[in-house]
Amino acid sequence: MVQMKLESKVFSVLKDKIRLIRSQDRAIYLVGPIQLPVNLYGETTIFQWYCWLNYDEVTEDYEKIIEKLSSSNLAEFQQSSVLVYGDFENADEALIRMHSICHTGDIFGSKRCDCGFQLKESMKKIKEHGTGALFYLANHEGRGIGLFSKAMAYVLQENGYDTVEANESLGFVNDSRDYEDAIKVLKTLRLKPVTLITNNPKKMEALENSGMLVAGRTPLWGDVSEYNEKYLQTKVIKSGHLKEERTCSND
Repeated sequence: MVQMKLESKVFSVLKDKIRLIRSQDRAIYLVGPIQLPVNLYGETTIFQWYCWLNYDEVTEDYEKIIEKLSSSNLAEFQQSSVLVYGDFENADEALIRMHSICHTGDIFGSKRCDCGFQLKESMKKIKEHGTGALFYLANHEGRGIGLFSKAMAYVLQENGYDTVEANESLGFVNDSRDYEDAIKVLKTLRLKPVTLITNNPKKMEALENSGMLVAGRTPLWGDVSEYNEKYLQTKVIKSGHLKEERTCSND
């Protein structure tokens, strides 16, 4: 690919929508907010969308970074994003969800997990609360093992392995997800306390260990079926997820 020379008019439109978040010897470039009308349970809801890119070059010369995009193979990178609703920066109370990408559940509506349900239900809870943010973490597929390895783990699960056994049999740890970059973006968008939508205590620990103020936790169980009952039980028994009443209640 040939590196392009950015037109001044294009850069004048983009420059105020880009922020640099320094992370040791690398950079996180955050772009947004961008108005995103979303079909949420049949109703159009307006979110503000941000996306971020990890990059090894740290500079506030954003024009230089934009010019290099077309000559970089960004398809090889995982780019995460966040949907923001309401006055996320200033509101006293805000809900957040750290949602790990699930290609099969979020896109195809797979019933082997509860991820698609958790994605939409989190967005609904955030809207009903009035303020919040959903972080969509693109490098978290299969608890961090990637889509191809997840497919092999599914083959093992079809032959009697549970989720943890399948991942470990492939040489992975039970859960290799990292929340450092997402938390850096969160702190850029909001410094006031947040309430985390999760059943996973590791997500709570990651926020608290970062120094982020955590006001509490909202559980998120639901969409239980014959296809994912063992998967959900394994989350509780082997992965330490906090067991709550598994309903779709908004309480």
